[in-house]
Amino acid sequence: MREILGRRHGLPSRRDDDGPEPVDAASTFAATWRWPVVPGAAPDPQGPTGCSCSDPGCTVPGAHPGNPGLLAATTDARMVRWWWTSRPDAPVVLATGGQAPCAVSLPAEAGARALALLDRRGMRLGPVVAAPHRWAILVKPYSMEQLGELLYAKDFVPGSLRFHGEGGYLALPPSTTGQGDVRWERAPLPGSASPWVPDVEAVVDTVVDALTRTGVSAPEL
Repeated sequence: MREILGRRHGLPSRRDDDGPEPVDAASTFAATWRWPVVPGAAPDPQGPTGCSCSDPGCTVPGAHPGNPGLLAATTDARMVRWWWTSRPDAPVVLATGGQAPCAVSLPAEAGARALALLDRRGMRLGPVVAAPHRWAILVKPYSMEQLGELLYAKDFVPGSLRFHGEGGYLALPPSTTGQGDVRWERAPLPGSASPWVPDVEAVVDTVVDALTRTGVSAPEL
């Protein structure tokens, strides 16, 4: 059975009436799926970048680790519940790599095109995260050496393509960031012990193709 069925919502956006609170989603990621998470920086609509952090050049407002930092990401259920009980609206940030999935992200328009191409090609996908400006396809953990060899073989790699590997991070649903809500475009099935994700090699060609077709080559938020 496919892990993902259209837009079926196993962990829907918090905007849904029956969706989980961030504390419940974070607890599932950490305790059930064994994905280390950490609270994100709080959005600040009044701030110059829309983020509560002190970085005047913040490009991912509310979608990056806050205090504590990324190294504190954990699968400990008690710590996770304490964090989000203290800060119930904090975004849920995944520490990618290691025992958690990595991700390939691209601008939202190209992301929609990439998913359509992958579907037409019969590619099995795992969860896909949709933020207002970028979509991220979760993939199996990969090494920098593996990624380097994969990209070296490409004639062209668009600058708007981003890889979230070991030492990286990604905001997961249901999070509200400085750029808006983060939701599942392809959601894990309810009751998944740990969502299946594809190898990075399986999606990169199609993702690059989608970016090239839309002409998105310069870095974007």
